[in-house]
Amino acid sequence: MTSTAWARRSAGLSSPPPRRLIVALSLGLAVSTLWAAGASYYLVFHDEVLARFVSRQSAMQFTYEERLGTLQRALDRSAAESVAARGSVENRLATLIERQALIEKRQGLLSGFAGAASIDNPPPAPAPAPAPVADTAPRVRKPFPTPGLRMGGEDRVEIIGHDSAARLSRLEDALQRVAEAQSRTVAGMARQAARSAERFRDLIARTGLSPARFDAPPAGVGGPLVPLGTDTFESALADARRQIDEETHLRRVAAALPFRQPLPGELTFTSSFGARLDPFTRGYALHTGVDMRIETGTPVQATAAGRVTASEYAGGYGNMVEVDHGRGLVTRYAHLSGTAVSVGQRVEAGTVVGFAGSTGRSTGSHLHYETRIDGEPVDPQRFLRAGAQLVFAD
Repeated sequence: MTSTAWARRSAGLSSPPPRRLIVALSLGLAVSTLWAAGASYYLVFHDEVLARFVSRQSAMQFTYEERLGTLQRALDRSAAESVAARGSVENRLATLIERQALIEKRQGLLSGFAGAASIDNPPPAPAPAPAPVADTAPRVRKPFPTPGLRMGGEDRVEIIGHDSAARLSRLEDALQRVAEAQSRTVAGMARQAARSAERFRDLIARTGLSPARFDAPPAGVGGPLVPLGTDTFESALADARRQIDEETHLRRVAAALPFRQPLPGELTFTSSFGARLDPFTRGYALHTGVDMRIETGTPVQATAAGRVTASEYAGGYGNMVEVDHGRGLVTRYAHLSGTAVSVGQRVEAGTVVGFAGSTGRSTGSHLHYETRIDGEPVDPQRFLRAGAQLVFAD
């Protein structure tokens, strides 16, 4: 033992602790300190941490609920739009059905016009030349085919289902084209009837007569004024009906006028209407008709329908037949070798009224033919020239 060690023991001092013990104590102190710090932090900040945790959870829940609400609203909106779209399709479909029914009704009216535009005893049809005058009755097209709108359950589902908007648009376009075609047809009928009426009006005017002369006296009519609607088709239909009625009336007037020839074949005139040298006195005198060369016994025909008012020997006329065509219009057929009708008899255009000859004040076989309006003689060639533009349906 050294002197130093002996000195320490003598002073009562022990030897320093080993290093391991110091390390262990240090570690224990550190762990204790950390635990104490953590426990103190937890105790101090526990409420704040819990509040933050709860807040985050609440925020997440709100976000999820908001997203779910948004999705639900989107679904509801989609369902509502689907219902609205279906209702819109149903409304459009109902409108199309009503429109198709209207178009089919119009087709019936147009088909009826085919009969309304003709008369029981049709007047002359046009000759190739000059410009056609008759056979101008408005023609009506065949009924317009309309798109099928089948309204059965399966068909309705089919129309409302896939691509409904496009299919309805095509149906609407098709019906619109049909409606426009109907309006064009009615307008065309009105124009055609107006042109035909104008031709007949001009034809009648050439005879010196007015179509108004043949109008029936006005009937007792009246009532409040109720204007027509503004529908294009209805307006065109009313105009077409008026034009066709006017054209039909003028056709009947033309059919009643003495436009036919009193003799068959080509006419040979030997004396015209008006002032001439009398064949017996050799002085000027009024010739009240026209003379046509013809062989004795040739049938003489009525130039228009009417009633026989004379069938007798009438002085200078010789054997004479007179036919009253109404409205003051009369025709006379003179110098006949014999008559074929009796007074009061109804004759039609083309009926044989007698046979050519040379009775009365005559120098040879011929037909003296007169036309009279209100008892006054007028030139028969007015009517014969107008009739030369026409051919007649026997």
